[in-house]
Amino acid sequence: MLHEDERIDQLYAEDIKIIQSAQVFSFSLDAVLLANFARVPKRGQIVDLCAGNGAVGLFLSKKTNAQIDSIELQPRLADMAKRSVVLNHLEDQITVHTTDLKNSLAVVRHNSCDLVVCNPPYFKGLPTNKKNPNEHLAIARHEIYTTLNDVIQISSKLLKTNGRFAMVHRPERFLEILDVMREHQIIPKRIRFVYPKVGKDANILLVEGIKEGKLDGFKVSSPLITYDEEGQYTPELRGMLYGD
Repeated sequence: MLHEDERIDQLYAEDIKIIQSAQVFSFSLDAVLLANFARVPKRGQIVDLCAGNGAVGLFLSKKTNAQIDSIELQPRLADMAKRSVVLNHLEDQITVHTTDLKNSLAVVRHNSCDLVVCNPPYFKGLPTNKKNPNEHLAIARHEIYTTLNDVIQISSKLLKTNGRFAMVHRPERFLEILDVMREHQIIPKRIRFVYPKVGKDANILLVEGIKEGKLDGFKVSSPLITYDEEGQYTPELRGMLYGD
């Protein structure tokens, strides 16, 4: 079941076990935040783009009876995701596809999804950016094989009218994200900024939009603080991670 460099971690709040590897990929807090931010339909169709080792789809499975399709480009990560699906006995709910997200419409029907979630590469794949020497991590973090525009354009094609799109990203690209969403008929509806500590700048952005939604009703949710003054997770974060 496990390769030499792999381990099994657990998200206690959702009672999900997940296969991880420090050498190729481990889910971060971003995946937990996205799974808790997204408004999850009780049934229907969910797609997780840039799925990595499948963390977001696995976490969402506990909140819904919807079918979940996870799309991941890298065969090693997709294989980890598939084995985690089996480990959690979720084969009837989650399907992992090893393919470029640009090919998503070959495995998921156009205009069929109630929710698309994505934890994409955050950094533009510019030559000036120093890339991670680990190829698996470089692809996960830098826009080498996909871009923000690709992610949102494909999401719009997958979503049915009034379907929801939820993404975790970085605050420095906030204005660009809003522009690209609207360009592809996903109307921004809700954002939440995540701060490492009180008094620090936000370091994570959560954003939700509705395909062909109305322009009014945009909401900025309350700030989410990750750590308290003692460096411990805040109660809200502990609830997400441990179910406290």
